[in-house]
Amino acid sequence: MKKNTTFIKLLLVSVTVLAAAASCKKSFLAEKIYSNFSPSELTDSLGFEAAIAGIQTSYNLWHMYSQDPPGNQGWLTVWQIGTDVAYNKAVADFDPLSVPYTNYASLTSSDESTSFTWTWAYNIINNCNVVITNLAKPGLSMGQGNINSLRAEASFFRGLAYNTLATLYGGVPIITVPVSTPKTNFTRASLDSVNALIIADLSFAESNLPTIENVKVNSKGKMYGRAHKAMASQLLAEVYLRTGQNSLAEQKCDAVINSGDFHLVTSRYGSKVSQPGDAFSDMFVSGNQRRAQGNPEAIWVVEMENPNTIVGGAGPATDPMFPGYEFGLTQYRRIWGPRYYNQAGMLLCDSLGGRGISRIALTQWVLHSLYEQNDMRNSQYNIRRQFYYNDPSFPLYGQLVMPGPGIDTNRNIVPYTTKWNQMDPSNPTAASVKDIFVMRFAETYLLKAEAQFKQGDLAGAATSLNVIRARANASSVSASDITMDYILDERARELIAEENRRMTLMRTKTLLTRVVGRGQNITGLSQTNLLLPIPLSEIQLNKDAVLTQNPGY
Repeated sequence: MKKNTTFIKLLLVSVTVLAAAASCKKSFLAEKIYSNFSPSELTDSLGFEAAIAGIQTSYNLWHMYSQDPPGNQGWLTVWQIGTDVAYNKAVADFDPLSVPYTNYASLTSSDESTSFTWTWAYNIINNCNVVITNLAKPGLSMGQGNINSLRAEASFFRGLAYNTLATLYGGVPIITVPVSTPKTNFTRASLDSVNALIIADLSFAESNLPTIENVKVNSKGKMYGRAHKAMASQLLAEVYLRTGQNSLAEQKCDAVINSGDFHLVTSRYGSKVSQPGDAFSDMFVSGNQRRAQGNPEAIWVVEMENPNTIVGGAGPATDPMFPGYEFGLTQYRRIWGPRYYNQAGMLLCDSLGGRGISRIALTQWVLHSLYEQNDMRNSQYNIRRQFYYNDPSFPLYGQLVMPGPGIDTNRNIVPYTTKWNQMDPSNPTAASVKDIFVMRFAETYLLKAEAQFKQGDLAGAATSLNVIRARANASSVSASDITMDYILDERARELIAEENRRMTLMRTKTLLTRVVGRGQNITGLSQTNLLLPIPLSEIQLNKDAVLTQNPGY
């Protein structure tokens, strides 16, 4: 059994170690000390920059976590299956992380995914607290503008971490200073108190972060992966929607829209512009996703590098907070992509997206009911439904793979979203190093439409939705069509396999209603599951106070 709470385990890690995790280079082993990055002596610009890089690395682990050994890579499936858009195709004993989010009766306070989520968030929070606390010390050799900018980045990530906790667990313990000694008397703050902290953090971040075109520059150019004003505005809009402050949510969406820094991709561009495709699919081609690569729709992209990382990006790495676990290459392609290469007559290839493992699949509702026929987001370039034998030595080479005897339509030949297509020719069976969209401009309009709907402005909501529907060649929607269900439908059409669908449905308190007639292979779902359980280990080890469990667990 652990001797300290998970809080304490992660709170004692120095910023130096996190910075090393962000960039594993031999220079970190040099004995000469150029700057001291320890939490108690963080004083100079170089140290604070390394601390921010460590915070970014901690955030990026969300997208890269997989347990290895024993090879349980189901973490990312948790946020999609058991909802309206995806269901679990894995054998139960193959992906145990997934099981409680399909068979909800087995979701308990000992669940590994909820424990990792809790630890991940408080890891970020404490490292943000280290930065914020040290920035408040007198005598720093940095201008106030630089101090405010660094504090704003830390405040953004602290607000993000607390927002994740509030959405998934409700009220949680509030920690705003570094914890450096064992503490076993945590109590849950009210949800209102947590929300107030989130809004204060994100508001400070919004006021003090640079615009996206004024982010810091390194030798490779602008570091678009660094936090900037629009990221804070967009996250604030989501928080205001969750807390019922819909007018303020609309204002934050307008701040992003009216900034002039972003616009929707409406024409073809990028590395595969001469190949078959469309404007929507171009955004998800490797090499096209970043702002610096011509994508004006990118608000926040986790920029993956192989094999090395960049500041504000991510790459293969390990993290000292989670010994025995592998971080680095993202599993998105593996969970969404089919195992077509296991079908006789099919070879692994880049045009089919590389090597997936087909852990989850799009629901029949998504495949057959969600899209209009001419919706670009449903084109063959964005949702693949047909496969052709591509092995020249196979008798049926070039022919359509048809369902029938010997054709595995459960895992191998399965319709799938192409958003995660990517293959490294030098290592075709490896997990993906593809960039990750966290915020995209189209979602700004979706959030604005939700805010307008909740204020009774149905015509305004229709106008906002029609901006992104026009780009997709979908028919216009009228005010009389606007419901919360319709807005959630449109989010699925636009953001399938990008957004954290579980968190969206938990934020909007629609998880129960949305699976009716849409979800597949779901059992045991109840009102209890509108929140996740507080990890049992935290409750048991918090011996000097009561850390209250959520109802039903």
